[in-house]
Amino acid sequence: MVGKMAGRFAGRFESGALGEVAGKLHDIGKTSVAYQVYIRPNGGLRGPDHSTAGAREAMQLYGPVLGRILAFCIAGHHAGLADGGSEHVPGTLSHRLVASQIEDYAGWESHAGELPERISPPLPWKSSSQYSGFHYFFFIRMLFSALVDADFLATEHFYATAKPEGEPVRRGLANRLETLRDRLEDSLASKAKSDTDVNQLRGDILTHVRAQASQAPGLFSLTVPTGGGKTLTSLAFALDHAIAHGLDRIVYVIPYTSIIEQTAEVFREAVGKDGDVLEHHSAVEWDPKGDEKDDDEGREGLKKLRRDAENWDVRIIVTTSVQFFESLFAARTSACRKLHNLAKSVIILDEAQTLPLPLLRPCMAAVETLAKGYGTSVVLCTATQPALTKQDGFPKGLEVRELAPDPQKLYNKLKRVRVKIEPEPMNDETLAARLREQDQVLCIVNSRAHARDLFSQIKNAPGARHLTTLMCPLHRKAALAAIRQDLKDEKPVRLVATSLIEAGVDVDFPTVWRAMAGLDSIAQAAGRCNREGLLSEGIVHVFDPAEVEGRKSPPATEQFAAATREVLRRHGDDPLGLTAIKAYFSLVYWTKGPEQLDAALLGDKPDQTRGILTAIEDTARSLNFPFAQIARAFRFIEETMQPVIVPYHAVGERESVDELVKRLRFVDRPGALARKLAMYSVPVPRYKRAELIATGAASFVEPEKFAEQFVFLDNRDLYSRESGLDWQDPTFRSSESNVF
Repeated sequence: MVGKMAGRFAGRFESGALGEVAGKLHDIGKTSVAYQVYIRPNGGLRGPDHSTAGAREAMQLYGPVLGRILAFCIAGHHAGLADGGSEHVPGTLSHRLVASQIEDYAGWESHAGELPERISPPLPWKSSSQYSGFHYFFFIRMLFSALVDADFLATEHFYATAKPEGEPVRRGLANRLETLRDRLEDSLASKAKSDTDVNQLRGDILTHVRAQASQAPGLFSLTVPTGGGKTLTSLAFALDHAIAHGLDRIVYVIPYTSIIEQTAEVFREAVGKDGDVLEHHSAVEWDPKGDEKDDDEGREGLKKLRRDAENWDVRIIVTTSVQFFESLFAARTSACRKLHNLAKSVIILDEAQTLPLPLLRPCMAAVETLAKGYGTSVVLCTATQPALTKQDGFPKGLEVRELAPDPQKLYNKLKRVRVKIEPEPMNDETLAARLREQDQVLCIVNSRAHARDLFSQIKNAPGARHLTTLMCPLHRKAALAAIRQDLKDEKPVRLVATSLIEAGVDVDFPTVWRAMAGLDSIAQAAGRCNREGLLSEGIVHVFDPAEVEGRKSPPATEQFAAATREVLRRHGDDPLGLTAIKAYFSLVYWTKGPEQLDAALLGDKPDQTRGILTAIEDTARSLNFPFAQIARAFRFIEETMQPVIVPYHAVGERESVDELVKRLRFVDRPGALARKLAMYSVPVPRYKRAELIATGAASFVEPEKFAEQFVFLDNRDLYSRESGLDWQDPTFRSSESNVF
């Protein structure tokens, strides 16, 4: 079953034969005497290595190239992709191949079935790439994905059908893309408006972009100013394009966790709520990093199923840049199992300019490889294109086709705000006084600490609100709905937020204050001002926050702000124009050497460190890739975050969070519950979650079954309706009722 399924998955990228062989060989070690003894009653707590046997046979059968590719996948199908390494370094693939003690797996041929004598090199290798070794590295990961997803699904199916009371496995693509497109057509028709110049222009953009869906799959850009309707326009293009070319799904990648819920809800309203739209939050992983072991099946085979892991087997996925790109470089089976579903899909990278500079070149290499080798179309969708193309002169830039009609004319037509640079730094007291002067105003600052301090200055003013990632997704959703309604009803709204509100959050304020940051961030903030063009002009105030001890902006923010100040000196008359934006990105990107755009370093010794792409190119000829090291080095966010389930009571939900948590006691496979609990979860630093547990403020839920996957906040006073989770003092107790 695993062989056929893995072959079908790998067939998506013309490598079905290799996938089937990997599936047939992956478990032949289970025929050994040692493993057969282990699975009997009282056979021991930990099973012997059964993965290396198939890897060794693959090397014998298919040689040092295809055999080693198969060996990486088979040896890692439980423990994850290992470093190629040396025969003398324990834990590496090379060491496992020579040191494995399993010798007595006689009869494996009858277990595996017939295998082909020769396999043709996979087609993705023949695609041209600017990174010569990267396509080998990436191919191994895609084949590994096909194998581990097949292995997970086969185990899941077995346990779902082994008992009469077994739960049905509900996976697969629910509706045809044509059905979703028809629903979108109806939704767009019902909402179409031409009552304002902005709405007329949005309709024109939609029509123009959809007319290009027949273009051959590949790399595209969609440069539409904020407020131009690019979210639904990009979805419409993706559906049309996928149908025209036989692609299977759409992956919408967003820079911030905070707006996944909003975008997913927009899509559900547009295409229906039949399970075709999945929200996959990056910071809510029910699979603790490093939790995978060499044998995660155990005697009962349920252990790996108790970790929820997405395989993105739905039509439309809404996820974050962190989830998407870290998965592309991960080593864990649960993080990698979805990758094969990226082949023959449409990927929309919203706000592509937010990619972190130290990882920029590896990200570009992955995007280019997907487009050139796996039949995938990638759309760089943003109001401020990040000048990463060959057309812009970026070294090894992407070759893209623009979908929007004349971006410069669009900018001119959609220009609705004036940017005013405040001459002096502003302290919180002065800034709070300015916010009180206006009934409807948005202020965006660069850190949660600043947002918290500023909100405390205005919290007693009418309509004072605070929006933060310390709120769980359902709480943010409710807060945004209330804010939009108050804006519509012309009630006071004084909102303090971090940059989470900038990318794609549909709010419309007459005035916006933005702490000095990158010019692209300021442009995004401007997109929340006079969004519908109902005012003659909106005002965006850009200010430098006064220095406060212990409250500094992140170093990257300061770096981007410095580039903005330089651009403002030269383009102050039109700081958000395309010329200014290009000048900004030229300062941010082009002035850096290649090593600064591939700066997630591998290696422990300063004189031996190297970037991810360098490490891949150095080991490509020997196929000795350091997969595990690369996975550790590739981190969008330096600090490891872990989810805490919070006691938020959402209006209108069928089950409360307390009821969902109680249900964990009665299930072995938590997948469906984990998805629901993700909406009640807040990501916190690993050490803070440990502190909450140590002080009794939080506790593990069913740890005997799920280990450290689920943690619930027992001290309900730490979560408030105003500002979400406050972990500063885990022992805090409020004298006021905190019932939602």
